[in-house]
This record gives sequence, C-alpha cells and structure tokens, in this order.
Amino acid sequence: MSKSPVAKPKVAFFDFASCEGCQLTVVDSLQTHLDLLDAVEIVNFREAATLDGWDFDIAFVEGSITRPKDEERLRRIREQAKVLVALGACADTGCVNALKNLQPPEEVRRYVYGEHADWYETYAARPLSAVVKVDAVVPGCPIDPDEFVEVVKALLVGKKPPIPDYPVCVECKLKGNVCIFHVGGICMGPVTRAGCGAICPTYGDGCEGCRGIIPHPNENAMEEVLDEAGLTLDDIMHYFTMFNAYREVGTGKWE
Repeated sequence: MSKSPVAKPKVAFFDFASCEGCQLTVVDSLQTHLDLLDAVEIVNFREAATLDGWDFDIAFVEGSITRPKDEERLRRIREQAKVLVALGACADTGCVNALKNLQPPEEVRRYVYGEHADWYETYAARPLSAVVKVDAVVPGCPIDPDEFVEVVKALLVGKKPPIPDYPVCVECKLKGNVCIFHVGGICMGPVTRAGCGAICPTYGDGCEGCRGIIPHPNENAMEEVLDEAGLTLDDIMHYFTMFNAYREVGTGKWE
C-alpha cells in the first residue's frame, strides 16, 4: 500500500509600507535555490505571481505599519499563520519609515501631501512586533539572500532561525578590515546586529545600522570608540535614527 504524499508547508508573502526590495531579494534567492520551491507551496506572493490564497502555514511580511487599517489586515495574517516572519528592516525595526515619528504627525502629513493631507489616512510608523507577535526575523535593508535561505531551511525543520546577536565589528575583525573610525569615518558597527558580512565597512562605508541594534549593545564600548574619535552620541544620533528611529522614540511624543 503506497503512502500518501506529505503535504508541503504553504507559504505566503505580504507587504505593507516598504519599497518591496526584500521581496525582490526573495525572488532572486529562489531562482538559485530551486530546492526551496520544491519543498514548499507558495500560495500568496503579489510581487512574483498572481496568487492570493489565504490558507497558509508560514507568512513572510515585509513593511512597517503606517495606518490604523493596516493593523486589521496584519492581525488577520497573524491569526492564519502558524509562523509569522518579519521580512526586512521595515517589518523588523520600522526602518526609515519611522523617521516621520520624530516630527509631529500633522506636520509630516502637510509636508508630504500638501493641501490634500486630509485625504490620506496615516499614523506613526511601527514595526510588526508593535502590533502582533512575531516568531522570526530576517533583518536588513534589503535582506541578505543567503540568510533568507538559511531562515527558510531552519523553519522547515522546526528550528529557530540562526540570527546573529553579536555586532558587525566581529565580522569586520574576521575580515581584517581597517576600522572606519580610524580613517575618519562614522560607523554603527559596534552596536549593530551582524550577519551582513560587514559589507558596508568592507567597501569603505560606515555601517548605518540597517540590521537593527543588537539585543544588549555595549554602550560603554561605543562611547569609548566615539571619545577616541572626538565625537559624542549627539554627533551621531542621526545614524542611530536612520534605521532605528522607532527604537529611539517609539511612536513619538505626539500620540
């Protein structure tokens, strides 16, 4: 008697406020990892195919929440998904969308929409975790394709995805990079989550923190580095808030 085929996990991709670059990275990743396509059934992926199924096990969600009505849709996704993954910095930290939280919301609305500001529903940007429970994260802006593959493989065997909890400085040292601070630059590497291969410092640019701040940043060490460079925290606060404004101010003091 032949055994019934094992059902493949059903996977869906959704997006909120974002550039959708992380989903494009997913498409690129799947083209070179066809084994993943064989292991799952994609039922919803607007970016790549005409699929709109709502029967799924794993939901990858890109984008930050910027409107009250987004919350209803996200909660619907959460209720259906056995596993919900924040895909990229917008979903994970609020990313650059949360920069608007630094200013009064009405000022932002008028600046962006002008005389038609009242036509558009919006509120302070926030990451998915501010609205629903998030089970896993693929950090970065955009995500790293190899890391996405590793996260998917871990989820398919019921393991927690291996996201680094140490700073980018570790990867810089392993690569033998010259510290950006030592050549007159500014870098968020001492407090930013590793996993990108220190790609920006490797090519001479300081890390801007797109992968989010590590869980327990060594703030004293960061202050020492800044002091050696003749800088203060205030001097580089715009680096902290580029991708991590939500962490610094939440929804702002205006709500």
